[in-house]
Amino acid sequence: MSSSSETGRREPFRAVLAFTFRHWMRTPLRVAAVAATFMAATTAEFLVPVYAGRLVDAVAGQGGMEAALWALAGMLALGAVTVLFRHASFIGITTLTLRTMSETAEEAFARLQRFSTDWHASNFAGSTVRKITRGMWALDLLHDTILGALWPSVVVLVGTTALLAWHWPAMGLVVFMGSVVYVAVTVALSLGYVAPAARLANAWDTRVGGALADAISCNPVVKAYGAEAREDARLSGTLSRWAQKTRRTWVRGTNSGTAQQLVLLALRGSVVGLVIWLWAKGQASPGDVAFVLTSYAVVHGYLRDVGQHVHNLQRSVNDMEELVAMDALPYGVADRAGARAMTVTAGEIAFDRVTFHYGGHAEPLYRDFSLTIAAGEKVGLVGRSGSGKTTFVKLVQRLYDVNAGSILIDGQDIAGVTQASLRSQMAIVQQEPVLFHRSLAENIAYGRPGASRAQVEQAARLANAHDFIMRLPKGYETLVGERGVKLSGGERQRVALARAFLADAPILILDEATSSLDSESEALIQEAVERLMAGRTTIVIAHRLSTVRAMDRILVFDQGEVIEEGSHEVLLKREDGAYRALFERQVSELAKGIAPDDAPRLRADESLIDD
Repeated sequence: MSSSSETGRREPFRAVLAFTFRHWMRTPLRVAAVAATFMAATTAEFLVPVYAGRLVDAVAGQGGMEAALWALAGMLALGAVTVLFRHASFIGITTLTLRTMSETAEEAFARLQRFSTDWHASNFAGSTVRKITRGMWALDLLHDTILGALWPSVVVLVGTTALLAWHWPAMGLVVFMGSVVYVAVTVALSLGYVAPAARLANAWDTRVGGALADAISCNPVVKAYGAEAREDARLSGTLSRWAQKTRRTWVRGTNSGTAQQLVLLALRGSVVGLVIWLWAKGQASPGDVAFVLTSYAVVHGYLRDVGQHVHNLQRSVNDMEELVAMDALPYGVADRAGARAMTVTAGEIAFDRVTFHYGGHAEPLYRDFSLTIAAGEKVGLVGRSGSGKTTFVKLVQRLYDVNAGSILIDGQDIAGVTQASLRSQMAIVQQEPVLFHRSLAENIAYGRPGASRAQVEQAARLANAHDFIMRLPKGYETLVGERGVKLSGGERQRVALARAFLADAPILILDEATSSLDSESEALIQEAVERLMAGRTTIVIAHRLSTVRAMDRILVFDQGEVIEEGSHEVLLKREDGAYRALFERQVSELAKGIAPDDAPRLRADESLIDD
């Protein structure tokens, strides 16, 4: 049990240090230069006591004024070397740290963008941002601790111990053994006593970030239900647990520091007592005593700081371990080695004996499923919730990999092409379109990077968005707010349609783009959608069956199978048909609150049933 626990404590240190060293190996000469300048500055510092001892002997009558001046000159020269090289070392470590922090943030963001849909659905955005920023800044502390603190401490301890041992082997042994005991106690307390508590405190720190982001991003819901007090209480509970865990970490850190000070006190007593004994025996002059005491003062300062350095090392490792763990996660859906770019000319989509099940589900949703959508065909997907229609679209986008079989677009297996090239051939308009907190022009141009303003405006006109955009005070430069909250639902949909127009992709996917809208907005969007579908292979996920009336073919899904297919008119005439049953249910649900504009359409459909 203890061995397993020890392994668990060491693992984050190994992972974090390996991660850091991998980044250092990208610029080995820069790292070596930083280490060398710190070593030169520190070496000059621990040699100063040698000249301090000579100065005391000169003043005591062993050498006179000339010897005293030479000792002073040596001390000043070593001081100048220390200042010069320490300045160079801090300039070097600043450049190294900023470069590594930037690389780490960029690579973490790149990996994050490529993680699977499931991963993003299971992780708070606020917590994820917290992991990256906390880990990035922990690198600053880690570099300062290893290169700017622990490495100079090692140089001082080794160099000073060697100097003292050269004069008095017993003194070198006392300093060496005392230093080893102190460092061992410090490391053991930090890794085995403080680190586990700090790791748990960091986990609760991440939860605080997640709770804040969750409540803030859902503030409209909080306001709608007057739930501010409830959210205050919820966050208060999380903060209470965080405070408990953090207090335990800080108390353990204080206890660890006290134990380290007791070891240092014992070492100081041993060194001073030994040098007094050597002086009493005539084996050390007053200058030698000054040399020993000054050397020990340097060692004591570095040893005292070693405790803080190890604490900082432990804290930076704790702060980085979630980032490093994220760096080690698999993408979930990754491009194959040698994946080529996809080129779509027609837009035929074929499922060939596809089997797929979500992770953790015992039974597959699709089993040996085959289906072909012809190039340019407009297909509607309908069915109850969980029937497989949304999964169908996600598989076409390769947001998940199939377990067996293949999905082909124009005869190309989508598993063998790059995901970026695959998705660049598709334009997607979601039921709840998400916009960036950027200008309207930037949001529309997202469909085609580098598009001109004229092309952006033309796409907006095709999407019936240009007029409302021009009525805004800043027009196309208007910022839309986080996820587009400054716009109405209909306006967001039209911006998303404009983005799809500008993308001009051969395959179009619509997730009920006209649901939950007023009649005027729906009419504008429906008109734009009809223009957008022209000449494209189109897949429409339909929740309201009236939106798929004009489809070439409607596929009725149930438990991962297509149980009916045909046009709207054909499917309505099938007695006991699943599509007809779904339609009749929707008609009855809407009957009491039917809008005048919908009446002719529904009456026409009802006449098909009567026929």
